[in-house]
Amino acid sequence: MSVLEAKGVYYKALNEQIRAQFASGISEVRVKHVNGQRYVGDGIRGRQRLILEGTPGNDMAAYMDGLELIVEGNAQDAMANTMNDGKIVVYGHAGDTVGYAMRGGEIYIRDHVGYRVGIHMKEYMDKIPAIIIGGRGGEFFGEYMAGGVLMLLGLGLEEGEPIVGSYCGTGMHGGVMYIRGEVEEYKLGKEVKIVELTPEDEEKIRYYVSEYVRYFGGDVNEIFAKPFNKLIPYNKRPYGNLYCHW
Repeated sequence: MSVLEAKGVYYKALNEQIRAQFASGISEVRVKHVNGQRYVGDGIRGRQRLILEGTPGNDMAAYMDGLELIVEGNAQDAMANTMNDGKIVVYGHAGDTVGYAMRGGEIYIRDHVGYRVGIHMKEYMDKIPAIIIGGRGGEFFGEYMAGGVLMLLGLGLEEGEPIVGSYCGTGMHGGVMYIRGEVEEYKLGKEVKIVELTPEDEEKIRYYVSEYVRYFGGDVNEIFAKPFNKLIPYNKRPYGNLYCHW
């Protein structure tokens, strides 16, 4: 394992150092004192492991393709923009627009996330991206979602604290959301509806919850003691009537 020091290092120089380490054949890199450096892990391909101590800046892991990226702290906005493959584990909170247009891989976030998480997520055949969040989500959760899995566990919320903000699933036309606990119908976009879980859903949820517990601790059965709601789009082309016919 290689250890790099990020304190006082400009983001471009830090990213060059990380890439150079992986290019030399090192499979695991730990970066200490990360403090807002942007674009960390962007576009990196392969099965290496990158561990960040601190808070990386915006657009971390954009276009990432296979890397395992561990954040020992919080993450800022636009994490995993158009991520293609790999795994991200955040031992804290994450900001807005996590997983924008995400195409593959898995993200596990221990605590809360901001607005517009999972916007424009998509899937193709066996490439099904997933974002698992331990706490709550902000407004426009899953906006224009076209595929993949979004999950909110609502762990550690105060009594009466909402698990998700308004406009949840606005424009959603693919994929699925699993939200543990009640979701007020007025918060849902007009394109989504709540349906019963199937045995396949329960198996899928158990897999992602087990992975979450493996990283962050907890009890799978205790999490399952509170029911999950399944949200799906009921119209595959919600804005089809707005297009011209030639």
